[in-house]
Amino acid sequence: MSRANPTEGDSRPDIADSQAENQWTQLARKHWSKPVKSRKVKSDVIKKEIWDVLENEGFQLPSLLVLENLQLLENDDAARFSLVFRRVLSMSLDGHLSLVVRTSILSFLIAAFQSLDNGLIRKECAPLVSISIWHNLSSEAARERKFGQHTQLKKVWRAAVKRFDSADETTQQKLHVDRAWLYSLLLDFIGRLQQSGSETLIYCERLLEFLTDLESQLPTRRYVTTLIEDMNILALVRLSPLFNAEENGLFRDLFVLLRQFVNFPVDDNTGIQYTQVQCYEEHCARLARLQRISLKKFKEKLTILALSNYAAIDKRAELQTHLGPLTDEELAELAGLLGFRTNYPPSANVIVGRDLLLEILLSSHERHRTFRESIRGLSILPTEDALYDPTLLRNQHYDGSKSLALPKLNLQYLSVGDFLWRSFVLHRCESFFEIRQYVEDIIKRLQPQHAQLPNSVRFDGFSRMAIPISKPAILEAAPPKVGQDKPAFVRAEVGLDVSRLAESVRQDWESLRQDDVVYLLTVEPTEKSRDLTNGHAIHTSSRDFGLRALRAAEVEQVLDDNGRIIREIHDGENNGYTRRPRLRRLILKLDTAAWQLDSKQKAKGKPDIYESLNVIIRRKGRENNFKKTLETIKHLALSDIPVPDWFQEVFLGFGDPSSATYTKLSNSLNQLDFRDTFLDWQHLVETLPDQFIEPTTSQEPSLKPPYVLEGITSTCMEPLKLSKKRRRDDSEVSQPARKSVKVSTYQPPNNGPYPTDAPKVNHVRFTKTQVEAIMSGTQPGLTVIVGPPGTGKTDVATQIINNIYHDFPSQRTLLIARSNQALNQLFQKITRLDIDARHLLRLGHGEEDLDTDVSYGKHGRVESFLDNRGRYLDDVNRLAANVEAPGAHSNSCETAGYFNAVYIVPAWSKFWDTANAADSGITDIIASFPFHQYFYNAPQPLFLPEASREQVLDVARGCQRHIERIFTELEDIRPFEILRTSRDKANYLLIKEARIIAMTSTHAAIRRQEIASLGFHYDNVIMEEAAQITEIENFIPLALQNPIEGQLPLQRIVLCGDHLQNSPIIQNLAFEKFANLEQSLFLRFVRLGVPTINLDHQGRARPSIAQLYKWRYPKLENLPNVLTETEYLRANAGFRHEYQFIDVPDYKGAGESQPTPHYFQNLGEAEYAVALYQYMRLLGYPASKISILTTYAGQRALIRDVLGHRCAKNRLFGLPRIVTTVDKYQGEQNDCYLRDIRRLTVALSRARLGLYILGRRSVFEACNEVREAFVHLFERSNKLMVTTGEMFPTSRSMENEVEATEMAGVEHLGQYVFEMTKAMVESLKAGGKQLPAIEETPEMMRVDEEDEGEGTVEDEVQTGGDEEMEEDLDGVT
Repeated sequence: MSRANPTEGDSRPDIADSQAENQWTQLARKHWSKPVKSRKVKSDVIKKEIWDVLENEGFQLPSLLVLENLQLLENDDAARFSLVFRRVLSMSLDGHLSLVVRTSILSFLIAAFQSLDNGLIRKECAPLVSISIWHNLSSEAARERKFGQHTQLKKVWRAAVKRFDSADETTQQKLHVDRAWLYSLLLDFIGRLQQSGSETLIYCERLLEFLTDLESQLPTRRYVTTLIEDMNILALVRLSPLFNAEENGLFRDLFVLLRQFVNFPVDDNTGIQYTQVQCYEEHCARLARLQRISLKKFKEKLTILALSNYAAIDKRAELQTHLGPLTDEELAELAGLLGFRTNYPPSANVIVGRDLLLEILLSSHERHRTFRESIRGLSILPTEDALYDPTLLRNQHYDGSKSLALPKLNLQYLSVGDFLWRSFVLHRCESFFEIRQYVEDIIKRLQPQHAQLPNSVRFDGFSRMAIPISKPAILEAAPPKVGQDKPAFVRAEVGLDVSRLAESVRQDWESLRQDDVVYLLTVEPTEKSRDLTNGHAIHTSSRDFGLRALRAAEVEQVLDDNGRIIREIHDGENNGYTRRPRLRRLILKLDTAAWQLDSKQKAKGKPDIYESLNVIIRRKGRENNFKKTLETIKHLALSDIPVPDWFQEVFLGFGDPSSATYTKLSNSLNQLDFRDTFLDWQHLVETLPDQFIEPTTSQEPSLKPPYVLEGITSTCMEPLKLSKKRRRDDSEVSQPARKSVKVSTYQPPNNGPYPTDAPKVNHVRFTKTQVEAIMSGTQPGLTVIVGPPGTGKTDVATQIINNIYHDFPSQRTLLIARSNQALNQLFQKITRLDIDARHLLRLGHGEEDLDTDVSYGKHGRVESFLDNRGRYLDDVNRLAANVEAPGAHSNSCETAGYFNAVYIVPAWSKFWDTANAADSGITDIIASFPFHQYFYNAPQPLFLPEASREQVLDVARGCQRHIERIFTELEDIRPFEILRTSRDKANYLLIKEARIIAMTSTHAAIRRQEIASLGFHYDNVIMEEAAQITEIENFIPLALQNPIEGQLPLQRIVLCGDHLQNSPIIQNLAFEKFANLEQSLFLRFVRLGVPTINLDHQGRARPSIAQLYKWRYPKLENLPNVLTETEYLRANAGFRHEYQFIDVPDYKGAGESQPTPHYFQNLGEAEYAVALYQYMRLLGYPASKISILTTYAGQRALIRDVLGHRCAKNRLFGLPRIVTTVDKYQGEQNDCYLRDIRRLTVALSRARLGLYILGRRSVFEACNEVREAFVHLFERSNKLMVTTGEMFPTSRSMENEVEATEMAGVEHLGQYVFEMTKAMVESLKAGGKQLPAIEETPEMMRVDEEDEGEGTVEDEVQTGGDEEMEEDLDGVT
């Protein structure tokens, strides 16, 4: 769908702009658009027709984006990149170029240094920040001081000097440019700090961003920090006119961010973060040096400074007072004695005067706030000032043209604390952005107006998420806790008038839970508030639309009219009353930090904010988890949480990317039991073709599973791109062509005579790469599994869990997924494995959606334990009757244990004495078996007449294991008899009993503090959908426990995902693109070169449908099932093709529309999708087998409306299984996501048997990025081709060619469906038949858990492609 009505004021180009007749499209057709084998660069055309035109118009963003969309100058010649890059470097220093051009060049360099994972770019960028730049330090003494800190630096310096001296003249010129480029760039920057103008400001902001990027990664900051400090960049910036101009807030924020990284407490050479003690000691050492020199050289004037304690001189004001008596010459002398630069080249235009010298001394010796202190000072709950902070507002409308004062998530981090600090800042900004958008929308819906009474407001509108209130009553303000200055808590009461609310709305308010966050607002009408554009107008102040105050609070209790706590509401109940309730009261805990500030303002005579609050707002639960998530990140950042030693370097992005894989770890296991991973000997041989299989017996084919493998190695991990040095080192070690793997087997133990005692076994015939993933995941270390669509990631993960569960019975495993749906799919497969249900636990609110017979939630598991208790105690009664033991042995688990010790264990001992006797025959053994009566209900005969002695003993061992399991489980249940409260029982289950614990990443972030405080520990983490989870949400599950002896006891980390599909969903474009908040840990590991195991066989879709996205996965092949099974070979009834792109023109003269900003709809495509659904239902397709996917929330709502009007109450049609968006989330507020091929991959890969895409063909033809995906689609007619005389299911083969009718458009298809419907109804009436009942499924038209979080109708889904409809034939979710 092309963007028909761009938002007013938006300068970004439309898709139509790349197709329109303009100078750029004409240029493309003339010179570059036609495909040729080789293309020569036409310099005159580039200069005259592109460069000069762009320069004359000031490099306007629309032209640049249209050009980029046309991709006129795309060139894949890597050999020329170095020459181009060198030319860019020279242009970056060319003073004859305009600052606009140089700013664009600087943006290119910023992008280059953010792409160091690319070897070609890294080769060019690394020399620019190498130790050779230290040639530009102010003196040899400055360099020697650095050499004295680390002896290794001297060796590196000598090597660089030697390389320069031994090089030829051409190479020396290149090396000279490398060492001088950054220094020259900084000198130019220093000179421009004294200038003014918007172009100068934007350029200097970009350069601060560039320096911040260099400082934020260890490889680029290692030598750059020394140069920045030597050139006194921070002092010069702080004194510059640009910094001190009131309107340049962004420039000052960028300076603060740069200063934060320059002063970050990390050793630039070792990468080790300094502790707080080390930071203070280093700070004191600098002050001590200042005092020594002051006492020695300036005793008369600086005696007080020299004799003061450190705390008295490490603040700017005090230190400036002490240095005041010195003359300008003495200040210069002091700075020189301390080793600071006091002279600059003339080109820098720097006057080294008193102000600069003072600033250099002050900034170098004052105590700087650490990142922990900066986090500690940031609030988590918003106020109106926090929501409309200028720093946050600058991030609202990001188009890439300016820098932002945001930390970026990079390939590497300086420390774990650095990562947590960046994550906290960014997630806090993202949360406040969402809250501000939400509040603006609610106020717009309420329509505040002036009332007749003075200082009163009436609300002419309505929102189910907001209720007008009177001022809250402050109940209690508790005294501060020890060491704090704010109240321990402030409790308030708010009355809610619910008498006029609909039943569903009232129940939503009554269902508020403890600790839910609500928002108390003071709203006043303004002229601007009437002109709000659906909450998306640009506001620079909360007062622009009537928000005078906002205070957050947490719900403590919800009370009814009589002050009683509202209990759970059941259908037909009103808390015990039949009358309509009128009043509800909320007991709230106010934000104590805001309360304290408000109290101080009130004491100064300012109005009391709490007297004017007149609206309360709530949000849906899923979107209102920000407080606990931010608290978790903040706690981790302040607690200095470690990561396992074996994982730390890889996590931070240092060293060998493969160092955390099992092949590189010293504790890797040489022998492992793979149980039912292999189905037979042939399967074992097929999946280990690169290994020499050496059985322990000569009977290879008769060697049956389970198999124990010894000497296993990795064969399928993607090879790393090694440096020349590493390749040279590896070549010196000869590797054997094939390594021998010893294979042995064993007889699985007999677990008992009952069918339920038989173990559940795997029936999946895993492929070679799947087996490698299972092997790696079972071993200690890091495993990264890349799973394209339909390649069995979940099956692999469940088998890894199964192997760990049985091979390491003392270890516990944590399962994490982004969504409840994915977690439940994984958990349901686990329940079908040979894993004891008592060791499974599912945490979170998605547990009720599990398709299982029993509950796996905390309380469900406790109830299951107690239910099992009764059943096992009944077995104890039967055993007591069997051995004729008098007494009440089944009263409790404790008495059952005594009974076992007194009666059962001796009985077994007596039996085995007889059975093991040399003279005992089979008859004697059977006769002495003591539990014939107990096992009367087992399949009989218990001992087969023809059984051998060994077989008889094996049955007896199985019976013993069955009975032992009864008493073992009763012993496990015993604590639940002792513990009294359900909370204690649930906590005991979590920390003691459960061995496989599953939760979503959101639940882990919310409950981290609570879970860790219980003493919860685990050994393994397996993460599904890892590429769809933000990096901090990847990290929190790794730190869901408190360290043991300073270390997290993790042994395995398994990440399953696909970075070529959906990424994490970020609402704000600035945070997503500029700060890279959409980065997942999975994607970063892939970029860093961490070895991955790429699953390469799909078994979900028809091969022809899989071909549509195979270009993204070149090695993807098909499993046998999609080549041989009938449903894949059979055609789709009523359709000539199994997939087709259907071009939908304007409908009734209109195409896409925007009822509100960023809320895209297309009525023609919605009508076509519904008509296509009706056609399929008339042919007999089950509604549960059809899914409709769209790329925008607006289109989803429109389709649901059309379905509700045409199909919902019609028994011929009903509703499809689901109508949702490609990624089931509201997305960024942007206008076109045509080029996000990740989401396009998702859309194309959901279908199993049929895929029909509705859209505008010209849109896709104009975009190079997605052209590969549509090559096969565009080979077929762009009109729907239907066949007649077929009903579902058809017997027609896919290969059979049939005559088809072309649907000219939506009107034609609609008329066709109408006639079919009319004919079917008449046929049913003529036959005396009734219309079929509406097909219902539990998931039909369900509102996804993500969709339940919708609070605003204008939110738009972030998708990868144009408006698409996907008909998913066969239950694709």
